[in-house]
Amino acid sequence: MAVETFDLVRRFQDFVAVDNLNLTVRRGSFFGFLGPNGAGKSTTIKMLTGLLGPTSGRIRVLGRDIATVPLEVKSRIGVVPEDLNLFERLTGAEMLAFTGRMYGLNKAEIAERLPELLDLMELRNEPKKLIVEYSHGMKKKLCLACALIHRPEILFLDEPFEGVDAIASRTLKDLLSRLTARGLTVFLTSHVLEIVERLCTDIAIISQGKLLAAGSLDELRKGIQLEDDGQQTDLSGQHAGPISLEEYFIYIVGGERSTGEEEVLQWLG
Repeated sequence: MAVETFDLVRRFQDFVAVDNLNLTVRRGSFFGFLGPNGAGKSTTIKMLTGLLGPTSGRIRVLGRDIATVPLEVKSRIGVVPEDLNLFERLTGAEMLAFTGRMYGLNKAEIAERLPELLDLMELRNEPKKLIVEYSHGMKKKLCLACALIHRPEILFLDEPFEGVDAIASRTLKDLLSRLTARGLTVFLTSHVLEIVERLCTDIAIISQGKLLAAGSLDELRKGIQLEDDGQQTDLSGQHAGPISLEEYFIYIVGGERSTGEEEVLQWLG
């Protein structure tokens, strides 16, 4: 397995952010980790990548206990955090070179990989531009390049499509699809469920720190009640095609949608 957690708990004083989480992520899978705001997704990723210690429970990444050999695990994974954490007074090339050195790459390896990554992320045209001058989408792509320079076995992505325009989003989606086709494991959190549905092979959903569902989308859909004739129904009981990930997500987390016109901000009319 790429990732395994065993009764993972993280508390912040009296608040339980992650509550006895048991996850398994297959090697080579594109894993979507979903939940509403405040569900515990980012806290979980921080624990899986060694940025935050669990209150209790165990984590195995690539078969290794992250508490026992944290540096070995970190050397084999790549991380794109939600807040990016780039050194903004460097150029993109300088940031990539610095990251490569931190991962122990020699100068020849960095010189070979750096221009390829800058080309791939469409960041090579302005070599003297500082990161502080980058757009948000450019920073996302640079952060992804930094996460890939040492050839990780698992890539952790925390909201990689947030604030990214359509062109950058397409570039990221195409790249991630190619990487998983080559055997890289991707662990993704995103609120853009259409992207998750299109890319991910496996999905887990948490709410209030608890795991509610896990498996492939087809496996999860089997838990939705069918009518007697075997046709799938939507949440209102009407005939429908295969249920979408958005519908399943709303169903499983207990969300409700406003459908009546009379319910929508009367004071605006």
